[in-house]
Amino acid sequence: MVVLGDVVGRPGRNALARCLRGLRQRLDADIVIANGENAAGGAGIDAGTAREIRAAGVDVITLGDHAFQRKGALEFLDENSAWCIRPYNLPPETTPGRGVCSVSRPDGLTIVVGNLMGRVFMGGAIDCPFKGADALLAGIRCGAGTVVVIDVHAEATSEKWALGRHLDGRVSLVVGTHTHVQTADAQVLPGGTGFITDLGMTGSNTGVIGMDSAVALKRFMSPTPAPYQVAEGEGILHGVVADLDPQSGKTAWIRSLIEE
Repeated sequence: MVVLGDVVGRPGRNALARCLRGLRQRLDADIVIANGENAAGGAGIDAGTAREIRAAGVDVITLGDHAFQRKGALEFLDENSAWCIRPYNLPPETTPGRGVCSVSRPDGLTIVVGNLMGRVFMGGAIDCPFKGADALLAGIRCGAGTVVVIDVHAEATSEKWALGRHLDGRVSLVVGTHTHVQTADAQVLPGGTGFITDLGMTGSNTGVIGMDSAVALKRFMSPTPAPYQVAEGEGILHGVVADLDPQSGKTAWIRSLIEE
């Protein structure tokens, strides 16, 4: 299995188109998951960019705090929730789409993918991710023949770690997204759950976390408005590759992935 960090704009999408087919074949990856919440112009996703990511070889797209930023995203998520999901712990009565989906392999293995969003430094109408995780798992039939992967889209490393501990032994893999900086802590937790605090990003490495350097510097150094712009240049892929045991539902091994 390959899980990739936030796809940032056109450079990220180009990197997927250029690298993913060969990478998938080389690693013999049966499923690829990617966070796509920065895929359209650096913020949000729309139908065109989502389908472009799928065409590049991604099976499931997860999202985050920019999930509904683009025009048409609400309808798109409602119609394509079988493979493009938003955070589960958003108010269900007012939020389109779904926060969990599943992929069935020909050999009978079911891969369940869930999406949670943290609350620390994030803002907005976000329900408790810990209670959300419990509710998500309550609706899944776990056991032999099922593996569960959770994308935790959050700012605070402590919150991602706490959710990793909360889910250890209960799911197969927990990966963090949102900060666009890959952390050096890919590991198998004591209960058998694979974990990394943040996958990093799939985007241009010429700027600041995928955005144009000059604009980023102006935002830090000047009080005048400066809308973000996606950095130019060829993209890189950051994420993890992991081997999940279909019988136990545990992670056998996990390692960081960087593809240029």
